[in-house]
Amino acid sequence: QVQLVESGGGLVQAGGSLRLSCAASGTILSTNTIRWYRQAPGKQRELVATITSFGTTNYADSVKARFTISRDNAKNTVYLQMNALKPEDTAVYYCNTPFGVQTGYWGQGTQVTVSS
Repeated sequence: QVQLVESGGGLVQAGGSLRLSCAASGTILSTNTIRWYRQAPGKQRELVATITSFGTTNYADSVKARFTISRDNAKNTVYLQMNALKPEDTAVYYCNTPFGVQTGYWGQGTQVTVSS
């Protein structure tokens, strides 16, 4: 059974940085497309960043040049480095695979709060 566990969130001042981790069990992340999503209170979940099995990355316009998605195959973990954080980045962040999204699986997420 695939399980994804997000961690690394917290409270940070605007302009600060955080690194989120997505650790997997039951699947090998390097063979999957992995996406980071976020959901702010009262808003729909939105796609933030993608890394494919080939290592190709893609970002939402709102986070380009500030966020970096990467993968450590040895640790079976995907990261989201977030720099120059803004209050509008405040949300619960989730990682997932396309299959997970299709089947409605979501982990517990990790809360990121950016104070102004």
